[in-house]
Amino acid sequence: MKVVFYSQHVLGVGHFFRSLTLAAGLAPDEVVLVSGGRQAPELKLPQNVREVHLPSLSMDAAFRGLHTEDGADVEVIKAARRDMLLGVLERERPDVFLIELFPFGRKKFRFELEPALEACRAAGPNGPAVVCSLRDILVEREDMQKYEHRVLATLEKWFDLVLVHADQDVQCLDETFPRTSEIPVPVAYTGFVAERPAPGARERGRAAAGLGPAEKLVVASAGGGQVGFPLLNAAVEAFGLLADRPDYRLRVLTGPFMPEIEFARLKARASDLPNVQVQRFEERFLDLLAAADLSISQAGYNTSMNVLAAKVPALVLPFDANTEQARRAAKLEKLGALAVIGGHELFPQGLVARICEVLTKHPFAPSRQVNLDGAANSAILLRRLVGKDSAQKPGKARR
Repeated sequence: MKVVFYSQHVLGVGHFFRSLTLAAGLAPDEVVLVSGGRQAPELKLPQNVREVHLPSLSMDAAFRGLHTEDGADVEVIKAARRDMLLGVLERERPDVFLIELFPFGRKKFRFELEPALEACRAAGPNGPAVVCSLRDILVEREDMQKYEHRVLATLEKWFDLVLVHADQDVQCLDETFPRTSEIPVPVAYTGFVAERPAPGARERGRAAAGLGPAEKLVVASAGGGQVGFPLLNAAVEAFGLLADRPDYRLRVLTGPFMPEIEFARLKARASDLPNVQVQRFEERFLDLLAAADLSISQAGYNTSMNVLAAKVPALVLPFDANTEQARRAAKLEKLGALAVIGGHELFPQGLVARICEVLTKHPFAPSRQVNLDGAANSAILLRRLVGKDSAQKPGKARR
């Protein structure tokens, strides 16, 4: 099976890294990952994955219009991307065209996706199955009726399957898409997509960090880093009040896209604190998290699943530009998997109290097991869809 997987991140890198984890889970099948956001440095691709990077387009924290990295004309970039995507599909001739989020999101990328979808359907029975890869929670919309109508019509016209990367016992699609029962193609829950720590990761990570049995490691992270400075700054300042606790250590991961001026401020403050280390990126982040005694982060999909996979206590501050992270954090807090902190707690004394509470009491343990096998289950569902042992794959090409 060959999969062309379209994944476009516009602010952080969460969508991209979830897609990368999913692509790795499709091994040994070949995946051509088509991405088009800011490129993350120091990236090592899984052996079964090839990346095709479209000219970058992104958005700001308010998710307004598209813009380019170098100030190039947006319309010129859009035309180049459209042609590149069509070229990938024509050259690769995949069994599956997997599209992250669209049509539930990424409306601004219809300029390249709709021509690609038209090309897939024009190929008839020889064309690929078309599948939507969807996270657990959708962001709220101002005109929900119009939005739902557009999504349903697009699914009816072009798609064969929707994969929802969630545990249905934790989060159902109809909570944020009320007309789920009207979706005209099959909807399958895969479980959450989550990378797992390598066996023995905690022991190796603690040894590599020089941690003794009684020492406590806190990892504060900000995903891509574009909107994480206030939280990380609060964590560093909190450790400024913990000078009498040399057994408490803090590793700060800012993310590759934190503005240089903010990164420099954190580095400068940490230079006065011997128990604080600041860096942009950690390739083996999940193993580091497994070695930790506490995670401090926002509540994005990837980091939340990393917390569950690493089985580490966590304090999370949901990103407040929309309700997605707050919904996820509330669900996981109810399960006992983490604790939510508010913006009003981002002052040193308040955060110190929460940190010390977790490190001394270890209060978080999920009340039920959460399905984190989303990548493996997605692979099973996609292989079943294309019917490797049948003469013709199911879907709209058969209509």
